[in-house]
Amino acid sequence: MDKLDLKKARKDLFSAPLNRFTLIEAPPVAYLMVDGHGDPNAAPEYGRAVESLYATAYAAKFMCKAKGRDFVVPPLEGLWSAPNPESFTARRKHEWDWTMMIMVPDDLDQPMFEQAVARSRDKGIELAATLRPETLREGLCLQALHVGSYDDEGPLLARLHDEIMPQGGYEFAGRHHEVYLSDPRKTPAAKLRTLLRQPVRKA
Repeated sequence: MDKLDLKKARKDLFSAPLNRFTLIEAPPVAYLMVDGHGDPNAAPEYGRAVESLYATAYAAKFMCKAKGRDFVVPPLEGLWSAPNPESFTARRKHEWDWTMMIMVPDDLDQPMFEQAVARSRDKGIELAATLRPETLREGLCLQALHVGSYDDEGPLLARLHDEIMPQGGYEFAGRHHEVYLSDPRKTPAAKLRTLLRQPVRKA
């Protein structure tokens, strides 16, 4: 049985130069999504969001596998926003709105999603109210790889906002996007690999 590995099929969305922003064109991508607000280290809803995503993604995976089209569950991703972009560089996490996401195959339709949700609930998992399938359309983006603690992203993001975007004539065209290539439960903070992506357009 062939197993779809979205990280390999969409390499541009999972790789970038270290500390150097390059332009990519992101295609429309199907995700499972959950919304929330506040510091992810403190907000109880964040843990529920992540559990909801993984439970539903794996339920969908096993449903697909039973039909002969298995897939690898990709890494967790997140969209982040705040009234002021400086909230990110200053790490004022209590001000952040977030949407946590897991990429899924494009053919995971609404009936399959609903069946995966039902299977997760049958296991006693309390799913987040905002859990949904949605297609993200980002288009032109600047993307770089950060290695280190999440809290050390500030200087790289400040350079993006204050130097790279103004010098290139770009403005914000979507929410700050992170792809978590490392498992923080198993990886030391200094070695965490995170893709930082910013949708942009010409000013």
